[in-house]
Amino acid sequence: MRHVARRIVQGLAAALVLTAAPSAQAQDYPSRDITFIVPFNPGGSSDPLSRAFAAQLEKALSRNVNVENKPGGSATIGTNLVVRANPDGYTIGLGDSAALMYQPLVNKDLAYKTTDDYEIITKLADVPGMLVVRPDAPWNTFEEFLADVKKSPGKIRVGVSGVRSISDMVVQQFNRAADVKITTVPFTGGGGEALLAVMGGRIEGAVGYGGNTIAQIEAGKLKVLGVFAKGKYEPVPNAMSIPDAGYNATIPSGYSVIAPKGLPNDVREKLVAASQEAVRSPEFKEFTKKNGFVLDLKSPHEVSAELGELRNEFVGLIEWLDKKSAAK
Repeated sequence: MRHVARRIVQGLAAALVLTAAPSAQAQDYPSRDITFIVPFNPGGSSDPLSRAFAAQLEKALSRNVNVENKPGGSATIGTNLVVRANPDGYTIGLGDSAALMYQPLVNKDLAYKTTDDYEIITKLADVPGMLVVRPDAPWNTFEEFLADVKKSPGKIRVGVSGVRSISDMVVQQFNRAADVKITTVPFTGGGGEALLAVMGGRIEGAVGYGGNTIAQIEAGKLKVLGVFAKGKYEPVPNAMSIPDAGYNATIPSGYSVIAPKGLPNDVREKLVAASQEAVRSPEFKEFTKKNGFVLDLKSPHEVSAELGELRNEFVGLIEWLDKKSAAK
């Protein structure tokens, strides 16, 4: 009996140690630097957003948050690195809405398919696309531009940051809604290269985002005809809202923070709380306001639901594009 009692006591002690281990791990978290992976090149609009967030997360967690750029594969290379990382809270990253929701529909080799394959920590911000043209372009309003698109289907070219990028898909969303044909021209150098092509007169328009585009508009080097967002967009308050004009074309570039699946619960809770504290900080709010981002703080559950709706929109657009291609 004494042997049996000893075994029971030993078993209970071991169970208590195992139960306490995650709490001890979370209590110590973070005990070293955190890596924040950005799946884009330095210099784009998402890179400064990531660095502004990382700077505030450092304050919230009292640890260094080191930003690492891992571009390529339409943002899937860096996203895969986050998803496949050790789920200990020391590797997190920027989640781009197109990389998370569109790419799994067309790329079967990714380490993730849905939001079930990674942890969502928080939503950061959206940035809507702006339709811009040269200052000397023949259109002063979106209605004038659309009239010429209808007169000459496929002849008016709009630069986008890549094939089936967010900027490409929002133009396709508009083409479907308005039953027109704007030809999108993808640029491997991204949105900045598309803007240069407009200013150089090589294409008629482009979809631009954030601070870089706003700076060119304010400098008089570009003219904005419309914004792919409902309501007034503060950086260009006089620009027409394309959705408010009756065309359902609203896909923004959306950014969230993601982590590998399987974080200890206490670590996840601490990371979520610190990330939301960073987003609420006056410094981060000021950054987003100055750079054309629309602050959109959401809980992990709310972000998951929003991404699911976006996935459904992409599925519908892919089916529509496939039908258009087959009809040629």
